[in-house]
Amino acid sequence: MEALIPVINKLQDVFNTVGADIIQLPQIVVVGTQSSGKSSVLESLVGRDVLPRGTGIVTRRPLIFQLVHIDSEDRRKTNEENGIDGEEWGKFLHTKNKIYTNFEEIRQEIEAETERISGINKGISDEPIHLKVFSPNVVNLTLVDLPGITKVPVGDQPKDIEIQIRELIVKYISNPNSIILAVTAANTDMATSEALKVAREVDPDGRRTLAVVTKLDLMDAGTDAMDILMGRVIPVKLGIIGVVNRSQLDINQKKSVADAIRDEYAFLQKKYPSLANRSGTKYLARTLNRLLMHHIRDCLPELKTRINVLAAQYQSLLNSYGEPVEDQSATLLQLITKFAAEYCHTIEGTAKYIETAELCGGARICYIFHETFGRTLESVDPLGGLTTIDVLTAIRNATGPRPALFVPEVSFELLVKRQVKRLEEPSLRCVELVHEEMQRIIQHCSNYSTQELLRFPKLHDAIVEVVTSLLRKRLPVTNDMVHNLVAIELAYINTKHPDFADACGLMNHNIEEQRRNRMRDLPSAVPRDKAAAGGAQSASSGDQTDSGGTGNWRGMLKRGEDGAAGDRPTPQNPVPASPQKGHAVNLLDVPVPVSRKLSAREQRDCEVIERLIKSYFLIVRKNIQDSVPKAVMHFLVNHVKDCLQSELVGQLYKSVLLDDLLTESEDMAQRRNEAADMLKALQKASQVIAEIRETHLW
Repeated sequence: MEALIPVINKLQDVFNTVGADIIQLPQIVVVGTQSSGKSSVLESLVGRDVLPRGTGIVTRRPLIFQLVHIDSEDRRKTNEENGIDGEEWGKFLHTKNKIYTNFEEIRQEIEAETERISGINKGISDEPIHLKVFSPNVVNLTLVDLPGITKVPVGDQPKDIEIQIRELIVKYISNPNSIILAVTAANTDMATSEALKVAREVDPDGRRTLAVVTKLDLMDAGTDAMDILMGRVIPVKLGIIGVVNRSQLDINQKKSVADAIRDEYAFLQKKYPSLANRSGTKYLARTLNRLLMHHIRDCLPELKTRINVLAAQYQSLLNSYGEPVEDQSATLLQLITKFAAEYCHTIEGTAKYIETAELCGGARICYIFHETFGRTLESVDPLGGLTTIDVLTAIRNATGPRPALFVPEVSFELLVKRQVKRLEEPSLRCVELVHEEMQRIIQHCSNYSTQELLRFPKLHDAIVEVVTSLLRKRLPVTNDMVHNLVAIELAYINTKHPDFADACGLMNHNIEEQRRNRMRDLPSAVPRDKAAAGGAQSASSGDQTDSGGTGNWRGMLKRGEDGAAGDRPTPQNPVPASPQKGHAVNLLDVPVPVSRKLSAREQRDCEVIERLIKSYFLIVRKNIQDSVPKAVMHFLVNHVKDCLQSELVGQLYKSVLLDDLLTESEDMAQRRNEAADMLKALQKASQVIAEIRETHLW
């Protein structure tokens, strides 16, 4: 299982080549306040002076350490290949293959690289520095050194430096595959440890937190850290390990790490003999190595799944970017054909990408026909905007100067045409809605169905323009046809229509039944034959003595003179009842009543006309509801489907346009290369994990 850590290091190298952190690999993240001894702990683990030193904030960028244990054979092979002579060496990711055997140069390179990104002030950056150290004196570990937690900005540090550092720390320790190494100085109160506090925020159960207590030799006289190390103050699940660091005087005097570890061992044997075998830098290194190996073993199944999912995603992304264009003519024809096919499939409901959020394409057109348009027509009242006075006026105007014996047919035609005309506006609106949906399908195909078009923005714009132009040309043709459908209904009022004839027959039957009922209710003193004759005469010619009868101006004048109460409102300036001496009577000055009580004859005539209008209107509405969708499908939808590909080929498939239309967007080639590199890295990572299974390390 020892070989698991080099495997993770190999995975880290794979993803470093593409500069990506999309995979959260197992690693140990070191957290602590400034001057808590973080750097000394890391240098003790490395065994060399490798980190920058100074006052205030020194670590201003994340430093990812990969400690690689090498044997004598690996050391000899590397020395021969690179022409170097040394037991230990280091390599930075940003300096490619350059090998550093002088650790002083490594420290200087860390300082220079920090200033290059973070500047010469005390600001920080979240861009990490990758350092790999090869040595026979280290155990396999991956460590991350982060800036120390601070409270007060100093010098020209940003005022929000505390927030910046905290966010950076949380970013790294939030990785569920990381182990948190919380460093706290022994000469401070453990209960106020900022490192343990921030660790507990992301790891409340403490399953991946290990505490390190530094500076055991600097505690006040008469005190010790026994309670802290035994976990009696604050328990930590993975344990608490005490270490002794080099002092600043030791560093200034160039005391080696090896000598410091020997002195540490002597101190622990003297001061904490019962805990000496569970404390110290060497025990910390072994513990971290063991914890990291077990953590890697637990993380590998999920890591393998994550890599496979990402590989599939990047393969799909790379496919959408397409291969570099070699045959322009074939590529252009292929893209045009595919777009036309996807456009038609979206209308037919057989598209590869089915929208689940809302109706689109043919489904939306069907909804427009049968829901939007259908309900709109059904909401049109057959007698809407038509009052009884309008009907009566139409009847009177159709009779001319002669009294009418029957209800004039001209009045029916006049009124029913007026009502049928109201169906034209919703019909044209139906055409408009379908045209809008046909326009929306273009964008739908561009976004979901033919992502290859995103490679060629000019081709995409040209296709949109051609399809939009085709739709624009078909819109007036379809509108004209729909207008003609309504005009056809207005051109000939077919009173012999079977449905209309049935309605008239039923209406005549009802009128005859009402006449019989009135005859039955007459007094017995009235002879039936006279009553019948009188009723027939009234039905056919109207009651000529009725003051409200149509065409009887004498009766109307008399009604104006008498002013019967309750029949109509009394006018403000009544007309004189009889002409005065020396004045002529102008009949045109006599006001025609606007609102009055209708006679039985007038009421009956109006009801007959209204029933006929409603019956015929419903027939026409059914015809329009059926014929308009058919016209829209034939003249707009089906025509565009049938002509789309030929229109696109005719407009765009020209040799002079090839270079311009197939010009890729500026960043497409770069994105294709990045996706290809990432896919290659993921495939290589998958092979590395597969090797683990073959060697039974997992």
